[in-house]
Amino acid sequence: MMFVATDPEAEAYDPEQDNIEEWMADVVARGAHVHGDRLRPVEDATLVRVRNGELLVTDGPFTESKEWIAGYDIIEAADLDEAIEIAAKHPMARFGRLELRPHWPFGE
Repeated sequence: MMFVATDPEAEAYDPEQDNIEEWMADVVARGAHVHGDRLRPVEDATLVRVRNGELLVTDGPFTESKEWIAGYDIIEAADLDEAIEIAAKHPMARFGRLELRPHWPFGE
């Protein structure tokens, strides 16, 4: 799983350098793309918690943060090195940050 996140310390976003279509075409062509999408802004989030048996539903993010998850991609890679190589070509590697995390199947 590759989380696509904002990062206030990243270089400023430049739409002319946003090559997401190229990145997607490459990842699809190599057979590494499983699924992915953008996420709505944090203002559209709903937080669900149960505390002391009571359901608590609130609007917006749980914490105030300048960083937030903007999207995700599920990629199929032979190993971490290949996943890093794929992630490094994503435009948000420059304009934000990417977190790679292997899935952890139940039963392991």
